Amino acid sequence: MLAVFVYFILPGLLLIIGLPIFLVLIVTCLVAVLFVAGVPTEAVQTYLFGGLDNFPLLAVPFFVLAGEIMAQGGIARRVVVWVVSVIGGVRGSMAVTTVAASELFGAMAHTAVGTVVAVGRMIYPSLRDGGYSERFSVGLIASSGAIAVVIPPSIAMILYSVSAQQSAIALFTAGILPSLLIGLVDAFYVMIYARVKRVPLTAAARWDVIWSSTKEASWSIGTIVVIFGGIYGGIFTPTEAAGVAVVYSLFVTMVVHREVGLRELWSIIQSSVYLISQILMIVTAAGLYSWLLTTSGMPQAIVAEIGGLHMPAWALLLSINIILLIMGSFLEPPAAILILTPLLLPLVQAVGVDPVHFGIIMAVNLSIGMYTPPFGLNLFASQAVFQTPLGNIYRGVLPFLAINFATLMVITYVPTISMVLLGK
Repeated sequence: MLAVFVYFILPGLLLIIGLPIFLVLIVTCLVAVLFVAGVPTEAVQTYLFGGLDNFPLLAVPFFVLAGEIMAQGGIARRVVVWVVSVIGGVRGSMAVTTVAASELFGAMAHTAVGTVVAVGRMIYPSLRDGGYSERFSVGLIASSGAIAVVIPPSIAMILYSVSAQQSAIALFTAGILPSLLIGLVDAFYVMIYARVKRVPLTAAARWDVIWSSTKEASWSIGTIVVIFGGIYGGIFTPTEAAGVAVVYSLFVTMVVHREVGLRELWSIIQSSVYLISQILMIVTAAGLYSWLLTTSGMPQAIVAEIGGLHMPAWALLLSINIILLIMGSFLEPPAAILILTPLLLPLVQAVGVDPVHFGIIMAVNLSIGMYTPPFGLNLFASQAVFQTPLGNIYRGVLPFLAINFATLMVITYVPTISMVLLGK
């Protein structure tokens, strides 16, 4: 009973108090080591630092830095302008542009909050001027930005590949169609919304404008070509791709566009280090927590108990989806993946779910959690950027929660969507 309190109830109480997630995990681990785990205290520092001794994890700081360079160096702005020029002349085009720009920038920046901030700052004024309400505009931006958790090359998938011992490239490939499906569903909904609300038409797309914006954004769009071409062409690994993304984005912003100097670069590095340190502290603490939890024998006991219920696969997946949605509204994706993967993966494997498919299910769940009230991180980022009351943001994201939960169910129960590009 004491072990259950330490590993499950104590973290919840610490979260309610308001401690940062890395402190919640470290305090829980220290209490466990002192009172229930029966392991020497020297093991704490060994697993804290040993958890970072992993080559694929190098991709995380590189992708974060690349995303900050793109957001502050003009790459994001050029991508958004290009998307606006291409999608025009249809009712709801500005809302569809928000979805498309979030998909593109999410694939380059790899962070949900970064996508909300970068895309939102540029598109929000146009949404409001175009006849969309504050509630709808902020809800759309907060939910669309979360696609960065799913669309490859996703940091969440890199962490899942480390935790579940799966190929990162396989996870990236499996995430392509689900991320596009989420974008298509969102785009379809906002077009219906615009028609029902009689949102004014925008200017029709013109070839000269498209050509001009394409030339201006060609180097920026090349970021995606370099990253995906290199990974799927077998030129470099996902970790090496992250390093290449940093070098390429620096070249574009400092040499081609000359919008970032040494002073701006130092500011970008500082903000990146702050975010990277947050992520890696969570990674180390979650690694220690997962090890202690595994050695306690409780995950195996939980698997045995649930196995004894003889739940069919569909019921187990539904239960896990609900658990992930709840946890995703409290925990950031890196922490949720590192904590929950060792617990949940044996359960789904026992009923025949492919680990790669389950990685996509987890990523989609946690992306929805990013804008699930009351604590979804994108909600607070949106409030900070747009100075909108949280109540309005909560109401604004509700339609997107509903349609994306329906999409999650399709992705969960139709594994072909995730696995077809892998030939499975």
